[in-house]
Amino acid sequence: MPVYEALPPWNKPFAEQLAFFKRKLNLPSEAWDDIMRQAHDKAFMVAGAQSADLLVDLRGAITKAIESGTGIEAFRKDFKQIVAKHGWTGWTGEESAARTAWRTKVIYQTNMSTSYAAGRWQQLNDPELLKAMPYWQYKHSDSVVYPRPLHQSWDGLTLPPDHSFWKQHYPPNGWGCQCRVIPVTKAAFMRAVANGRGPANAPPAGDTEGIDVGFEYAPGESSATQLLRVQRNKLENWDREIAKENVQYLIRSNLFKRFFNGEIKGEFPFAVLSKADQDLIQSDNATVLISDVSIADHIAKHPEITLDDYLKVQQIIDSEETEIYKQGDTRLMYLYFNDVQYRAVLKRTNDKLKNYFLTLFRNDRKQVPVNAVRVK
Repeated sequence: MPVYEALPPWNKPFAEQLAFFKRKLNLPSEAWDDIMRQAHDKAFMVAGAQSADLLVDLRGAITKAIESGTGIEAFRKDFKQIVAKHGWTGWTGEESAARTAWRTKVIYQTNMSTSYAAGRWQQLNDPELLKAMPYWQYKHSDSVVYPRPLHQSWDGLTLPPDHSFWKQHYPPNGWGCQCRVIPVTKAAFMRAVANGRGPANAPPAGDTEGIDVGFEYAPGESSATQLLRVQRNKLENWDREIAKENVQYLIRSNLFKRFFNGEIKGEFPFAVLSKADQDLIQSDNATVLISDVSIADHIAKHPEITLDDYLKVQQIIDSEETEIYKQGDTRLMYLYFNDVQYRAVLKRTNDKLKNYFLTLFRNDRKQVPVNAVRVK
């Protein structure tokens, strides 16, 4: 178990810190290392918490802590109430009061320190600040109870912002790490070089000695595409209802809106098939993906279809009123009739490992697909 050092007084939240935390997407998990490094830039997780509602409340407690600076004891009270409300059991730390204190400290400290660091990353990269102070300096905190020798050895190291050191050594660099980075002038950089604290004294690129596993990245620097890949891989191994719950959370998040608008590339987890529908097309996976290429093509061909229409797809798939047709061995077509007809089509890949959503459009009248066999 890692040694924990005294907590810094995080009672002065700032806009960039809060904005970074609010941009995160809730990600259910089983263990602390389910996601690593840059994926944390886009994901909020608490190891063992898989319910979307539970994560919403836990995240709300951390948001409250960042916004108000109320401290760890207030967070612990909120955590206790949330656990009781959701009946969450089996989580690491519930065995004793001491273990619960340790676990809540982990959750609180990790989220506070990484959001602070990411907010600072954004501030440090502000063009106006870089003009005045174009170099960054590593600072070790004198308040830590158990200083780490290597962290101390990096104190005063002054480097350009694009130096490879910051890719892995931008703090926090481990559990309980309170190191930070400050901007400095060119004159300060020249003094650091003269004192043996410049680029020539930085650890070699790729050297991660002294950094705890999972901390060897710069908070605030990564992309959403990586998180979607992580989430997709996790969905494939989850219970169907948990997977469906979290896919619905995903597509109702701002992340899917950005994907719909072409700002994010890749594949987006879009829906979850019932066991019966999965068996119909003999797929080894219940998750349905949609690619950025497909959604751009949909929008071009069917401009009448809006974001709100796409949010209805899981409902269309699940509705008892929906007619389902099979086309060949790999395609399913869903026809849903209300005021207008929705037609949704998906296809599994030949290797049976993936299902892709192909199209969604509306008709003013019922139109049964050609060369299709109704199965429901």
